[in-house]
Amino acid sequence: MDSRSRWSAAALSAGLSLGLFSHAAVAQSQGPKAVPLPPPIVAPVDTPYPGTIALHVDITDTVHRVIDVHETIPVKPGQLTLLYPQWIPGNHSPTGPISKLAGLFVTANGKPLTWVRDRVDVFAFHIDVPQGVSEIEVNFQYLTPIRGREGRITFSSKLIDLSWNTVALYPAGHYSRQITFAPTLKLPEGWKYATALETASNDGNTVHFKDTTFNTLVDSPLYAGVNYKRVDLSTSAENKVFLDVFADTPEELAISPEALQGHKNLVEQAAKLYASHHYDHYDFLLSLSDTIGGEGLEHHQSSEDGTRGNYFTEWAAGVGGRDLLGHEYTHSWDGKFRRPADLWTPNFNVPMQDDLLWVYEGMTQYYGNVLTARAGMRTPEQTRDLFAAVAAGFEISPGRKWRPLVDTTNQPTVSQRSPVSWVSWQRPEDYYTEGLLIWLDADTKIRELSNGQKSLDDFAKLFYGVDNGSYVTKTYTLEDVIAALNTVQPYDWKTFLQTRVYDLHPEVPENGFTQGGYKLVYNDKVPDWQKHGDPMRGSSFATSLGLSVMGDGSIGSVWWDSVAFKAGITPDMQIIGVNGDTFSAEKLKAAVLAAEKSSDPIKLVLKYDDKLLDVALDYHGGLRIPHLERVDGTPARLDDILAAK
Repeated sequence: MDSRSRWSAAALSAGLSLGLFSHAAVAQSQGPKAVPLPPPIVAPVDTPYPGTIALHVDITDTVHRVIDVHETIPVKPGQLTLLYPQWIPGNHSPTGPISKLAGLFVTANGKPLTWVRDRVDVFAFHIDVPQGVSEIEVNFQYLTPIRGREGRITFSSKLIDLSWNTVALYPAGHYSRQITFAPTLKLPEGWKYATALETASNDGNTVHFKDTTFNTLVDSPLYAGVNYKRVDLSTSAENKVFLDVFADTPEELAISPEALQGHKNLVEQAAKLYASHHYDHYDFLLSLSDTIGGEGLEHHQSSEDGTRGNYFTEWAAGVGGRDLLGHEYTHSWDGKFRRPADLWTPNFNVPMQDDLLWVYEGMTQYYGNVLTARAGMRTPEQTRDLFAAVAAGFEISPGRKWRPLVDTTNQPTVSQRSPVSWVSWQRPEDYYTEGLLIWLDADTKIRELSNGQKSLDDFAKLFYGVDNGSYVTKTYTLEDVIAALNTVQPYDWKTFLQTRVYDLHPEVPENGFTQGGYKLVYNDKVPDWQKHGDPMRGSSFATSLGLSVMGDGSIGSVWWDSVAFKAGITPDMQIIGVNGDTFSAEKLKAAVLAAEKSSDPIKLVLKYDDKLLDVALDYHGGLRIPHLERVDGTPARLDDILAAK
């Protein structure tokens, strides 16, 4: 081929290429175009909303468990946007139950107004208010969950846990503290109620509460029911605290002297720890029920606490869950009064940022357990057993190899707190319990450095005890936490927290044990207090076989890379046989103990879908129950931490 021919071929090739690119460009230019998003919802400003919103809530339909809501909202002609609360304090995530709002009608002067849901923000409703209209009427129902798969059960024929954020729409464009509500509640006949809200008057079974700001309303849930008892736990006329108990049956309201004294001690120990309070009066709203779902949600002047019906009547069986009230009470200081700056938001539809939850929840997890011990609601030994179980759980959970602790604070937003299948690998919300170990480490380090003259208690007084009597939220940053720690005891706290929270940290933070005078050990001894638990609620073989199991044999969890995991056991299976016998937790425990002295495998029969599976576990290491063992010759700082003040 001559040069001209070569040139012609190259030109032809180039021309084809240019043509192809030209066609491709045309094809791309004819593709879809991005549709502009709707205008953003108006941002909240710190100015008063004109007028007071009247809110009437009717909870008398105990058959269908449907709540009727009526609002009268002062308005001006023009565009109005109403919001349904999305980001719920204490949930740290956009969990507002918008799917359960139904039957929304808006009227003005007796005529219907059209509402349009925002195409992007489904929690926002736009209304065009006509000229001559000064108020609108808003009616809707809140359809409470009837089955557990629909969400936590909050309403039964005997009692209700009413969260005001589920039954109110509010105008966009204002801080929630600048919007005033006049709430009214219609109760079923014979029902009693308790809330941190102040009552203005009662009209039969209708309660009129004093006008309040919307942020305070949402922060003041209400419990109501047929069977009710109120107990005074106050330490003084200035520190008024009450235990408001609602139960399925009258018998479940019976409180033993031991249990009553423990709850009184809890309030007293908190007062000694913080030397302050940030409420006019505080109400533990406690539901004892096997129909209403369990709950633990903090509020500034109250807490939503829900547990099993036999909480008081079978007091010995509930050691493991007794820190519930101590945890939520601690939140009045840590989380409600003092709050991370980026976790505080001007209204309930501005996203929260959760990166300091290891302080907000982690330190609360620590002090909730410490106060429970100091109050005598658990013995020091029981508390040490629980601390040991936390550390042991992390020792067999490899998720810390890939996910730093700080990233777990994103989990409420990532999953909206829905369950996960592989907890030990995904480590969804470890900022709670790993936070406990980190703050125990900090407490014992302060005690060590100061020769016992200072402790984390001094940080608690300094950081949470300011502005006694005020319940105006005081925000903080990581730098504020570090500065306060250095004020109590100079140390490189920045590096201390960086390595434990922000860096990838595969090692379990157990320095609090060693600095506290103890070490983590494993043996076959079952603590006496664990023998009183209900076996149907589950038994843990986490540190041995690597699984937990319910009383009927259903697998609760399987630990990643454990004996059970490697044998192909998954959380959707059920154990129906153990070594040729029918399943029970005690038989499985006996099989583990027998295998410790034998070379024979543990033989299980499992049900999976419609199949039966035979699984042999070649495990001979015993129960490996974690305990904290005293190290002779070392300061018993952990004993000092758990001792009553």
